[in-house]
Amino acid sequence: QVQLVESGGGLVQAGGSLRLSCAATGLNFGVYAMGWFRQTPGKEREFVAGISRSGDFTYYTDLVKGRFTISRDNAKNGVYLQMFSLRPEDTAVYYCAADFKYGVPSHSPSAYDYWGQGTQVTVSS
Repeated sequence: QVQLVESGGGLVQAGGSLRLSCAATGLNFGVYAMGWFRQTPGKEREFVAGISRSGDFTYYTDLVKGRFTISRDNAKNGVYLQMFSLRPEDTAVYYCAADFKYGVPSHSPSAYDYWGQGTQVTVSS
């Protein structure tokens, strides 16, 4: 049974930092591209960052480029999102997702095979 479990969310002041983690079990982690998405009430889930199977290629939405860094450790079956200079508009539930079909992460949620339950990130002004 595949499980993706996010952790590391919380409440932080604007300008602060958080590091999200996603632990994967039940899958051959190294053959999955991984993505981080976020969602706020009433809005569609949006792509935040993605990383290729090997970790050689990373992708970011322009909204977080230069502030967030995605990384992965295939030996530990983990993917991470380091977030700096957080803004109130970064407030959302953050999800990690695994994509088997493509070697590079898609921006489309429908491309992903597995999802975590999400972790809340709240940035106060």
